[in-house]
Amino acid sequence: MNRERITISGDRALAIEEPLIFEQGRPGCSGVDLPEPSGQARLGRFERNGPIGLPDLSEPQIVRHYTRLSQQNYGIDTGFFPLGSCTMKHNPRLNEKLARLPGIADLHPLQPVSTVQGALEIIDTLAHWLKVLTGMPAVAMSPAAGAHGELCGVMAIRAALEAAGDPRKRILVADSAHGTNPATAAACGYTVEAVPTTKEGHVDLDEFKRRLGPDVAGTMITNPNTCGLFERDMIAIAEAVHGIGGYFYCDGANFNAIVGRVRPGDLGIDAMHINLHKTFSTPHGGGGPGSGPVVLSAALAPFAPLPYVVHRGKAFELVEQRDDGQAFGRLKAFHGQMGMFVRALAYMMSHGSDGLAQVSGDAVLNANYLLACLADVLTPAFPGPCMHEALFNDSSLKDTGVTTLDIAKALIDEGYHPMTVYFPLVVHGAMLIEPTETESKDSLDRFIASMRGLVERAKAGDAAYFQDAPRHAPRRRLDETTAARHPILRWRPESAKGEAAE
Repeated sequence: MNRERITISGDRALAIEEPLIFEQGRPGCSGVDLPEPSGQARLGRFERNGPIGLPDLSEPQIVRHYTRLSQQNYGIDTGFFPLGSCTMKHNPRLNEKLARLPGIADLHPLQPVSTVQGALEIIDTLAHWLKVLTGMPAVAMSPAAGAHGELCGVMAIRAALEAAGDPRKRILVADSAHGTNPATAAACGYTVEAVPTTKEGHVDLDEFKRRLGPDVAGTMITNPNTCGLFERDMIAIAEAVHGIGGYFYCDGANFNAIVGRVRPGDLGIDAMHINLHKTFSTPHGGGGPGSGPVVLSAALAPFAPLPYVVHRGKAFELVEQRDDGQAFGRLKAFHGQMGMFVRALAYMMSHGSDGLAQVSGDAVLNANYLLACLADVLTPAFPGPCMHEALFNDSSLKDTGVTTLDIAKALIDEGYHPMTVYFPLVVHGAMLIEPTETESKDSLDRFIASMRGLVERAKAGDAAYFQDAPRHAPRRRLDETTAARHPILRWRPESAKGEAAE
C-alpha cells in the first residue's frame, strides 16, 4: 500500500513539525533572569503597564527554533536559484573573508577621517573600477540598493533641471520595467507615461519619440531589459531624449550581462545604478545591507549626492558640502555599505578585466543553453537568442489545466526554488529563468530535466498532480489570494487559534 506513513509525533525524521514561536511561549519561561526594577523607573511616565506580546522562551527553545528554520530555508548555498531578474548567484568565500578582516569589519562611521584612510581608499578604488567599466566620469557610492539608486538618479535629474529653471513634469518609462522605475519617478513628483514593448521584446522607438515633448524630464529604460534582451535602440533613444533637453536614466540591474563588453557611457546614458549583488557577487536578500552605486554623466556629476570621497595629495577626504549648492543633499547616513564595497572590489580584483568579460559571457551562454534546451516544450516569449535570462510564456500549457504557478509550486518538490513567475507583466504567464554564470552544465542539465518532466506531465493530462503541489515541502501550498487580501499582521498570543488582531 503506497501511502504516506504518519508518525505519532507528526515529525518525519529530521523534518520536525514544531509549533510557531508564539505558540511555544509560556509566561515566566525565560532564558535570562533580570532583577526587579527598584525605585524610580528609568522611562518615567513611559513605563510599560502591560505585556508586550513577545513569547517567553528558554534558551534551548530559541536555539532549536531558529536552527530548524535555517534548515528549512532555501538559498544559493543549498541549490540552483533560478530567479529571473534577481541574479541569485554564488558569493565567493574569499570576499567574505576579506570583509571580516580586522580593521575592516570593526570600522565605525564616526571615526575621524584620519583613522579610516584605508577604508576611504577602498571606496575610491571601487569607484574607479565602476567608472572605468561603465565609461562614466562620476559615481555616487552611498545608495543602499537598486531602487535607492534609481531615486538617486532621478533626484539628480530633477536637481539639474531645476537648477536650469526648467523643472518639467513627465518621465517616460518602458512598460516592461521593474516596478520601482515608475514608483521612483512618481515619488519624485513626475507624471509617469508608459512606452510600449514591441512584439520582438524591445522598446518601441517610434512610440517613444511620439511621447517626447518639452515637458519630458527624461526616460527610464532597462538594458538589457526584463525580457532578457539587449535594447538595440539605446543610442537613438539617448539622442532623442537629449534632443528635447531631457536626461536618460538606465536601470542597470542587468549590467551582469554586459559587464566588460559594453560601456553604458558610450550609449549616451546620463545615470545608471549598479546592483553590486547582481553584478559583483555581494550577498543578496535576507534583509541585510544592500548597495546600489549610481554612475553619472558629466552633465549630472555636479548634482551627485553627498558625501563623496576625493583624493587630495596623499590623503583621502570626505566632501560633506559643496559651495555651489548644486548637490541635492544626502541619501542616507554616512558613506555607504562598507562590507559590500569590500566584497565587490575583491570580486573585481580577483577576476580582472578579462575575467569580468568572461563572467558576462558565461552568464549569456548559460541562459541561451536553457533557452535552447526548453524551447521545444515551452514557448519562448520572444524570437532569437537572449542575454542573461530565458523568458517563456504559458502558451504551451494551454488547455492542460496547469498554470505557470502550478509549475513553480511543483518545482519546489523537485528541490528547486521556483523561477520568477508572472514578470515581466508584458508576457502572459511569464516564466523568467536566470542561471547566472556560476552554475555548471551539470547543474543546468538537472534543472532542465525537471522542467521538461513537469511540462510533459502537464501536457499528458496529469493536472491533478499539480493541484496540491508542493507535497514534500515543510508547508503545503498557501492560499495566496487570501494571504494578500487579509494578511495577519499582528499575533494575538492569548488566542489559541492564532487569529489576527485588527
